[in-house]
Amino acid sequence: MSDTTFDYIIIGGGTAGALLCNRLSADRNVRVLLLEAGRKDDYHWIHIPVGYLHCIGNPRTDWLYQTEPDAGLNGRSLRYPRGKTLGGCSSINGMIYMRGQARDYDQWAQLTGDDAWRWDNVLPAFKKHESHWRLDEGQPHDAAFAAWHGNKGEWRVEKQRLRWDILDAFSEAAQQAGIPATPDFNTGVNEGVGYFEVNQKDGLRWNTAKAFLRPKCYGRPNFEMWTMAQATRLVTERQSDGSLRCTGVKAWIGDELEHLTATEEVILCAGAINSPQLLQLSGIGPANLLRDKGIPVTLDLPGVGANLQDHLQIRSVYKVNDTPTLNTLTATRWGKMRIGLEYLLHRTGPMSMAPSQLGAFTRSHPDMPHPNLQYHVQPLSLDAFGEPLHSFPAFTASVCNLNPSSRGTVQIKSPNFEDAPSIAPNYLSTAHDRQVAADSLRVTRNIVSQPALARYKPEEWKPGTQYQTDEELARLAGDIATTIFHPVGTTKMGRDGDSMAVLDSHLRVRGVQALRVVDAGAMPTITSGNTNSPTLMLAEKAAQWIRADRKARNAKVETAVASAMDEPIHALTV
Repeated sequence: MSDTTFDYIIIGGGTAGALLCNRLSADRNVRVLLLEAGRKDDYHWIHIPVGYLHCIGNPRTDWLYQTEPDAGLNGRSLRYPRGKTLGGCSSINGMIYMRGQARDYDQWAQLTGDDAWRWDNVLPAFKKHESHWRLDEGQPHDAAFAAWHGNKGEWRVEKQRLRWDILDAFSEAAQQAGIPATPDFNTGVNEGVGYFEVNQKDGLRWNTAKAFLRPKCYGRPNFEMWTMAQATRLVTERQSDGSLRCTGVKAWIGDELEHLTATEEVILCAGAINSPQLLQLSGIGPANLLRDKGIPVTLDLPGVGANLQDHLQIRSVYKVNDTPTLNTLTATRWGKMRIGLEYLLHRTGPMSMAPSQLGAFTRSHPDMPHPNLQYHVQPLSLDAFGEPLHSFPAFTASVCNLNPSSRGTVQIKSPNFEDAPSIAPNYLSTAHDRQVAADSLRVTRNIVSQPALARYKPEEWKPGTQYQTDEELARLAGDIATTIFHPVGTTKMGRDGDSMAVLDSHLRVRGVQALRVVDAGAMPTITSGNTNSPTLMLAEKAAQWIRADRKARNAKVETAVASAMDEPIHALTV
């Protein structure tokens, strides 16, 4: 092969792309190229867990996207972080290991018509790459736990390395409010309250670059990785039978535009924002949008950039007394020095903490058939991540609707690949979502009113107890809510006949050969929890299918060659 021809070209070295590189390049007979628009993950704040505060809003690690002004948020526009570095969002996210609920995947199976997505069939993919601390040698565990988790994989899951009195009290209050304690959120039924488990190793962030790229891929002669290499357009060609095939990609490498060829597949792993953007720039998407932006229509796929779903967190803030919070611990130079020294010596304390430490899953109303709310509880308060902590002691109880019915869009603004797309989540645009928002604030107030928290005299600072009606609470939710950074669904998979399905159930782009999308955009519906680990599972399943497809193609070629050789050779007569 030439320097610009590969078997597989993977666009995006984030959560899904890193795993796919590992799995596909394990076959030494194929040549794999990874294109990553960002830089290497050698920025120190990526690896210190609390460093997400320095990575979000930082052009070194973040695409710096903003949403369009949103009517559901009373006209506000939100910062919309997306990882722009090796490891992608796994380098800047909250590090929470969360699979979601079994019902999420059973619904995917129904929507795609493919039982491969049922919970029982995705669980082995979760376990394959998992390395869970409770299954380490010497750790006590029972057979039931081992049935749910793995310890032979690359994706490290550990318990957090700190605790807070205020969070312990919130957990006790949640139990007093009827939410059971749970030791494990990842058995398919995540109802309960407990500390989150995190993707860390020895007090450092464990991103997908460390887990899947660095240990194996870097030493393989059939693997190449180009960073600061941004794909600008997919290359497609009409075949002799009239079908459309993706044959490669054009990308800026340094100051040159390179034309790269893929003999097997191009695999788009750029995420739920950048993947639909690249498809649209390549003429694959809603025809009216493409024509409006001056892009020739290669394939009219109306679902590209539609179906955007996200978890909107409503951040209630409570002032407290007589207990430390991060607000007070960092209020003085000496306090910051103590925190830094503890982390330096022991890899513990506030610098080791994820953005949210305590979690809870419950129902917005007793009539709900399943948990539809998730809490991220934090011993701190601020106006938004990236902003300074408040000067008073406080905790934040962020609650999100796990199954929003609101749908948004991602659409290019111009034919220029450097222009950020328009991101319009359309939060709280349905009556259902507004009702859940109001009900969730009441659930929060009920938890905080329990005896376990009384000794800290919690005082509702946001949104404020003067707001009581459904209408008031829904409007206030729009004032104080922010994204929890879980965009999905913009290149959804679906059944044949679903005009909005961009992908088939094996993540292949409909109407284009040799092109897949393997990232959170493929999810037809959002999972009931944090979306990073489900995205890894998607990539694990895709890797199996991609390798199986290659094997089947090779077998077909071998059969054809063998058949040709078996044909009788007729002597020529002169």
